[in-house]
Amino acid sequence: MRVLLLTRYGRLGASSRLRTYQYLPFLEARGVQFFAAPLLQDDYVKGLYGGTVPIFSVLRSYLKRMVLLLRAQRFDVVWVEKEIFPWLPFWVERALCPNGVPVVVDYDDAIFHRYDRHKSSWVRALLGKKIDAVMRRADIVIVGNEYLGNRARSAGAKRVELLPTVVSVTRYTAAVAELKGLVTIGWIGSPSTAHYLRLIAPVIQEIVASRGARVVAIGANAEQLKGLPIEGKPWSEQSEVSAIQQFDIGIMPLPDEPFERGKCGYKLIQYMACGKPVVASPVGVNRVIVHEGLEGFLPVDLSQWSDALRELCDDPSLRERLGVAGRARVESEYSLQLTAPRLEVLLRSLAKTSCLA
Repeated sequence: MRVLLLTRYGRLGASSRLRTYQYLPFLEARGVQFFAAPLLQDDYVKGLYGGTVPIFSVLRSYLKRMVLLLRAQRFDVVWVEKEIFPWLPFWVERALCPNGVPVVVDYDDAIFHRYDRHKSSWVRALLGKKIDAVMRRADIVIVGNEYLGNRARSAGAKRVELLPTVVSVTRYTAAVAELKGLVTIGWIGSPSTAHYLRLIAPVIQEIVASRGARVVAIGANAEQLKGLPIEGKPWSEQSEVSAIQQFDIGIMPLPDEPFERGKCGYKLIQYMACGKPVVASPVGVNRVIVHEGLEGFLPVDLSQWSDALRELCDDPSLRERLGVAGRARVESEYSLQLTAPRLEVLLRSLAKTSCLA
């Protein structure tokens, strides 16, 4: 079985790394052959996080993908992350994708809201229904949560399959809690999401002052943390597990907005896989991943955020109990070892009968 893999990014992009690349070793060992072709290279991701976008690199990437699609007929399946050409209308994808090659499209966030809720009326008119068209024409739409699944079904998708964002439980291991020193409250993400930390800025300031807690943000830029008692640390794929293992508590603040309801709660899975209790806004799939009082807490306002963090800071045994429950939940529901065989079945179930056209 030969698969053309059209990802948005290379491994530096979290969505591409988690939704596709981490599956490749398992699938290749099972005889699936891949030609992986990221649209945007690592220089784009680095520039995006740094506030600059390399325009000429993007143009070259689009042209390269157009040429690649001329050879797509050679493959048994085309596996697309989100869409083939961001910010171009659906008819471009329809014209370039060859007939007769089945397509699977994967979503781990509400990318459709970038179009249908865009401030520009021109963007809304031209692209507002694009992702619905992509979903409708795909042979399988894989989604990371039910918010995305409901959109795919309402768009008229032929087949919708839920595959949550997961981690490898052999790579992510629970660390023994360090009961000495300051309690460390941790967050991990990218510069594109670090602004969510300001949603709980008063709570962070209060907990640091009243409990002497240490707050760490892995992957945030220093300027995003100005005025906050938060220590920023660089992210790397090689160090992310060991960094989380140094946390005592993992946090995930979010606003209850349409785009955020489509997120897949990946950082919660990371924290829980490392045996850490979590505190997260009850937005979207967070309410599915976390059971209140079992793996962590789901505070609805700043007062409840303060209560949850104070309680966890003050009670090491509670942190341990919730952390153990979270690790067990990941092993039973959010493990790469569970979802990889399911993904193989989905890919092999596709026949050369239709196309994203």
